[in-house]
This record gives sequence, C-alpha cells and structure tokens, in this order.
Amino acid sequence: MKSALSSSLASSELKESQLHFAFPRLGSASGDSGSNTNRRLHGVVFQAGASQGPACRSVAYSACHQGNSFPLFFSFFCIISLQVEILSFGFFLFLFLLQFKIGICQLPVTPDKERNMAHALKAIEEAAEKGAQLVLLPEIWNSPCSNDSFPVYAEDIDAGGDASPSTVMLSEVSRRLKITIVGGSIPERYGDKLYNTCCVFGSDGKLKVKHRKIHLFDIDIPGEITFTESETLTAGESLTIVDTDVGRIGIGICYDIQFQELAMIYAARGAHLLCFPGAFNLTTGPLHWELMQRRRATDNQLYVATCSPARDIEAGYVAWGHSTIVGPFGEVLATTVYKEDIIIAEIDYSVIEQRRASLPLTKQMRGDLYQLVDIQKLHS
Repeated sequence: MKSALSSSLASSELKESQLHFAFPRLGSASGDSGSNTNRRLHGVVFQAGASQGPACRSVAYSACHQGNSFPLFFSFFCIISLQVEILSFGFFLFLFLLQFKIGICQLPVTPDKERNMAHALKAIEEAAEKGAQLVLLPEIWNSPCSNDSFPVYAEDIDAGGDASPSTVMLSEVSRRLKITIVGGSIPERYGDKLYNTCCVFGSDGKLKVKHRKIHLFDIDIPGEITFTESETLTAGESLTIVDTDVGRIGIGICYDIQFQELAMIYAARGAHLLCFPGAFNLTTGPLHWELMQRRRATDNQLYVATCSPARDIEAGYVAWGHSTIVGPFGEVLATTVYKEDIIIAEIDYSVIEQRRASLPLTKQMRGDLYQLVDIQKLHS
C-alpha cells in the first residue's frame, strides 16, 4: 500500500471524473511541435458516468492521434469506443492494495485529561505492536461526555502546541510509528464556537483532515435518557472523506451513523471504509449500535469500524461500549463488550469487489425512480 497511489487517485471524483493517463509523444527524438508530419498519442480518457451507482461505472475508453502514418494497434483504439463496466474506485484497490490490520482502542475516560492522553498513547502503541496500520480511538476520549465538560476540555486544534495537547500527541505518535490514526473525537474550540471534532493523522504525522460532527445528539426518551448536545456544541457543515495510506475513508461521529444518506454518499465518493467513533448509551446502544453498523456496511458493501469509550457506570453519561469492525456483507469481524479493550481485525479490500460481484446492488438500482443527491458536491 503506497501513499502515492492514494494521492494520485485522490483528485478523482467518481460521478463526474476524468482520469488522464498521459503517454509519451511519438515522433522525432528531439520532440515534436505538433505538426502534421509528426505523430503522437494524446492519451486515454476514462470518464465515469454520472448516472451510475458507486460500485458500477460505464467507462468510455477513447484515443486520438495526429498524422497519416500511425501504428495499427494504436489506430484500433481511435476507431472504436469500448464500453466497460468496472467496479468503481475499489477496482483499482483490488489491483494495487493488499491487506492491512485495523486496531480499535476502547478506552476508559476520566476527568483527568493528562491521564486520558497517556492511556490513549499506550493503547495506540499496543495496537501498532499487534500490527495495526490504522488505529481508531473513541468519541470524546480526552474529556467526560457532558455539556458542562465540553467548554472546559475544548482545544484549539488549528493553533496546535499547548493549545491542543491531544492532537499534538496523536501527530507525534502517528509519525513515530508510521501509522494512520483516526483520532476519535475531542471537543474543539474554534473562535466562539465548540465542535465535536475528529482529526485524522497520516503516517507522516500530518493532520490530513478534520470532521466536525454534523448531526448533534438531541434526544428525549421519557424515563430513559435526555441529552442535548446543541446546548454547547455547533454542528459541522461538511462531509468528510479522506485518502490515506490504507485507502479512502469516510468519517462520521456517533449519531452521524443513524443517517443512511451520509454513508451512501461516502460510498458513492469511493470510500472503502467508514469510521465512526461513537458513544451510544444504555438505551439506544442495545437496540441500535450493532444494527446501524451492520446496516451501513451491508447497504453500501464496504467496511465499517466503530470505537466507543469503555463503560463507566459512575459517569454522568454511561457509554454502551461494544466497539466493532464489520465486513462488507454485514459480518462482524471483531467486537468488544463494555470493558477496556483493544481489538485487531484484517481489512481486505478485494472482499468488497467479491461481495459486489455476487450481490450487485448498485447495478440493480432504479435510477429512473430514485436518486441520491450529493448537495456538497453539487455546489462545489
């Protein structure tokens, strides 16, 4: 798995994209100026059809040339248009990427931020020792999960340094261990606003992207639980997908997983893995947590990984736990219960293509009856 592959394909948008594979000019050794007497192959254009589903694209191959004398086997491509159905972005990964291990760190959270940071660091190192090339942390791992705590523990991520010791630690350890870290989430202070923010760090230690939770957890189940994140937090405004050394990852936080359109858009944009740090509670956890993970994986035929804090029955907000890794057929690859734990599972992107070939959901979608609209992309 090479970061060069991810970066070279990062600019491709799967619904409206053109990938140009440039060929050397064919002509005199000194180069040509584009005259009619010289010959050159401009390139091959792969254009993904906008109306197709995320796992199946109609791709036109075309080529053109100049000059009167051109090799027959090149000219062949100039007179035909070959329609080929391929399995989206994952097709390239099937060819170029092998397998990797993901580590999920279900951590206890205390009121002591420094202790939480030290504990997270140790867990990341342990996961890496077990072979994890990607490590996922829980939602709000450096702070108690409460509206009272968010302003106190919030960090200015953009400022870095002493203003954001949690992200400094994640940056340093990702660089030292040469792994990708999806850093759970922490309270972020940005101007006069607070966000629930996930930071993704590459194997070079650089911050690749921030995801601010876009669906705030405002619920009231009488006699069970009432929680209103919007009392202190602001909702994010952007969907987040990031190319890493271990593939293209879509990011959500906790309640984001409840909204199927988010996962569908991530799949349409070519994600192979969805990561959801989350802290479901003892009411919604038993009913929805595993169900949502398996549903998102099955609907979109990709991998889903979640990471919860460990359960603390003395805390104001009690997490359900049960961090899990789910495969593209809805199969649970690894899971925890409610105590502190580190689990490791192997991700194999070729399985995505196998599942999509045996159950070709996107080929069978009725685009004439319904369509998914990516508003963010539409306005970009």
